[in-house]
Amino acid sequence: MKSLLEFVLLRLIKFPEDLTIKKVEEFGYHKYLIQLNEEDYGRVIGKGAKVIRAIRKLAQVRAIKEQVRVRIELVEDK
Repeated sequence: MKSLLEFVLLRLIKFPEDLTIKKVEEFGYHKYLIQLNEEDYGRVIGKGAKVIRAIRKLAQVRAIKEQVRVRIELVEDK
């Protein structure tokens, strides 16, 4: 799953060196926390959040194949 997310995200963002994806297992599902350069958040979210919804849908399809539950979250530095 992490490799799928990296594959998709690396083709969208301008600063690939700032991409971090952490996997956390909680309450029976896998949560992937995605951290990006602040300039890349707009590209990943997309107009009307269409891009992030498409990424989440791809992750759900892969999760069905792997028989797991998955959640994708974008995390911002503060």
